[in-house]
Amino acid sequence: MTQQAAPAPVPTWVRQLMREIDTLEFGEGFARTTDDTEMFFGTAHVVGAEAIKAFFVKIDEPLHIEHTVLECWEAPDGVLFLRGEATMAKKTDPNTTVRAPFMHLYRLDDRGTIRTIHITAGPLHTDAVL
Repeated sequence: MTQQAAPAPVPTWVRQLMREIDTLEFGEGFARTTDDTEMFFGTAHVVGAEAIKAFFVKIDEPLHIEHTVLECWEAPDGVLFLRGEATMAKKTDPNTTVRAPFMHLYRLDDRGTIRTIHITAGPLHTDAVL
């Protein structure tokens, strides 16, 4: 019988990782990334924990942003799916907010270290926040 993905509670480390992306204050949430962790964000391919952090600083620093995980699914072999929404506004125009749906796919090794992160976001009206 083939194992399938099943709904799961959002792990604490995922909530922490999202909070760190929102605040750009990195700590325990990013402790699961390594120099070999790969992130695919749309067409961007970023390798290594420090480069991934720098990527988020570059795209999120001009924004007030809050990620909310709406669903979490676990699959065999260390695969975790997240569906959520990011609410964001330019720091220079905090009253104009945009919500963007997102999907994250994490591939973890047997120790729980993040091997790859695949992120899709949107659609959104990018001119409102970029």
